[in-house]
Amino acid sequence: MNFKSRIIISCLLGACTLQVSAEKTYKYRINLRDKAETAYSVGSPQAYLSERALERRERQGLKVDETDLPVCRTYIDAIIGKGASVVTKSKWNNTVVVEVVDTTLIEQIARLPFVTKTKKVWTSPDSIPARNPERRKEVTNKFSKTDNYYGQAYRQIAVHRGDSLHAAGFKGEGMQIAVIDAGFYNADEMKFFKKMHLLGIRDFVNPQSDIYAENYHGMKVLSCLAANQPDVLVGTAPEASYWLLRSEDDDTEQPVEEDYWAAALEFAETCNYRYRDLDGHYSLMSHSASMAADKGLVVVCSAGNSGRGTWKKLTPPGDAENVITVGAMDKNLVNADFSSVGNTADGRVKPDVMAVLRWPEMTGQCRVPMELRLHRPHFADWWLVSGRHVRGSRQRR
Repeated sequence: MNFKSRIIISCLLGACTLQVSAEKTYKYRINLRDKAETAYSVGSPQAYLSERALERRERQGLKVDETDLPVCRTYIDAIIGKGASVVTKSKWNNTVVVEVVDTTLIEQIARLPFVTKTKKVWTSPDSIPARNPERRKEVTNKFSKTDNYYGQAYRQIAVHRGDSLHAAGFKGEGMQIAVIDAGFYNADEMKFFKKMHLLGIRDFVNPQSDIYAENYHGMKVLSCLAANQPDVLVGTAPEASYWLLRSEDDDTEQPVEEDYWAAALEFAETCNYRYRDLDGHYSLMSHSASMAADKGLVVVCSAGNSGRGTWKKLTPPGDAENVITVGAMDKNLVNADFSSVGNTADGRVKPDVMAVLRWPEMTGQCRVPMELRLHRPHFADWWLVSGRHVRGSRQRR
C-alpha cells in the first residue's frame, strides 16, 4: 500500500468516527442515605408530582410516599461542591450520577455523611461513530399497499385480537405512551408517523443530540404502536399520545444506562447479571420498573435477546415484579430462538405473554421495506413501553 493510499483510507476512517477528548472522564452512581433535609413533604405532593400522576394515584388507591420526594437539594449541592458535575438523578432509588475527570473526587464524595455507596458506571470511549448528516435522504416513503386495513401489521394485530379492540373503540385515545429506547432514527421523516400525536422528545444520554439521528430500534418499536397509514401499516395504539425518550447509549453500552432508564421512567410518571440476581430488585432498572408498577404505571418490557447465547435467561428489567414481560414467537406461534426465557430467580413465570416478532420475507411488489422490518414483539402498552436494544444481537430479519 503506497503512502497516498494510506492517507485516503485514514481520511475515510476519520469521516466515520468522531474523536472525543483524550482526557478520560468517568461517571459514578452515588447512593444517598435518606431524604432528611428535603424541602418537600409527602403531604403536599402537588409541589413535585403532576396533576395527571396524582389523579392516577387517587384512581388506583395508591399513596404518595417518601420515594416520591425529590433528591435532597442540599446533598446535591454538597456533591457539586466537591467538584463533580451532576449527570442525572433518581428520586425513587435516591441516587445521583456524577461525572468527573479526577477520580480522587469520588473518594472525597464517598466520605460525605449522607453517602452510602459509590459505583463507577461509565468510562468515556476513545471515539464514537459519527451520525449520518444525510439521513433524511434514506427515506423514500414509497410503500406497497395491501388489501388489508392493517397492512403488513395484520398478522401481529390479529394474534392478540387487536382488531376487535379497535372495532370496540379502543385505539389509545386519551392515553399517553412513553417509548424508551436507543433512538428513533428517521421517525420524523416517515409518512406513517405523520398522524401521530407527539407530546415531546427527550434524550437522557446526551441532551444535545438529535434522537432522530440515533439508533433505529426505537423507530421500529414506535411503528408497532403509532403507525397510522391504512393499507400499509397501522399500529396497536394509533390514537394515543407519545413521548419519545432515549436512555440507551448504543455507542458504549455501560451500566450508566440503568440510571438513564430510571430517569426516563420517572420522567414518564410526571451489566452483567447472575441468575440469582434476576429477582426483580437487584438491577436498578428492575427495581425502578417494579416501583413504577407500584405507582400505577403499566410497564411492558422485552424479555431480552439472550436465547441463543449461554445466558439464555431474562435481562433486566424483564425480571421486575408486576410488569408485563413479553417474549417473541414466529408466525407459527413457536418461541423465537433468540428470545430470552424465564423463570425468575424467585420462581415467577416469565415471560408473561408472547407476541409475533416477524412475518416471512416477501418478494415482488409486496416486499417489506427496510423501514418496516420490525425486530420487537408487537404489543401495545397503554402507558409505557421499553424496548431494550442489545448491542451485537443477531436477530432474524
